[in-house]
Amino acid sequence: MAAEKSGGQIEKTIAYLDEQGLDYEIFDHEVGFTAAEEARAAGVDPQNAAKSVLVRDDAGYRLLVIQASDRLDLGKVRGLLGEGKELRFATEEELGAEFPQFELGAIPPLGPMLPAPEIIDPRVLDHERILCNGGDHRHSVLIDPKELARVTGAQVADVVEE
Repeated sequence: MAAEKSGGQIEKTIAYLDEQGLDYEIFDHEVGFTAAEEARAAGVDPQNAAKSVLVRDDAGYRLLVIQASDRLDLGKVRGLLGEGKELRFATEEELGAEFPQFELGAIPPLGPMLPAPEIIDPRVLDHERILCNGGDHRHSVLIDPKELARVTGAQVADVVEE
């Protein structure tokens, strides 16, 4: 679990995981900018990778965790949240300003760290362990998605395109 220092992002993630008593494995790898690239760099099948997607409505941010190969369905998320709220993907500018503790595109699936209510697609829970962002583009976290859902208090709901 040796993690090279990279600005502290991975250390924040590790501290949270340790505080929650979660079993995990950290992968230090070449820089990757997609979940599939990071999975390959970590020697993990890209089918076992998840990505974190941040959306925004009038109430604030929501963190959605889906399989890396899936696409988020904003219509399903709107239906889930109800109230006909305007919902959109968070912009890079917003993410950089609101969540400077993490590199753009590398937010870990840990809603309480942001803070942002978390929703996990049930397909993610079909995996024994799933590779996720660690907070920067050089580190990934391999974790039991059921334990992830439990400690984050995530809602489980179908939010991906068919």
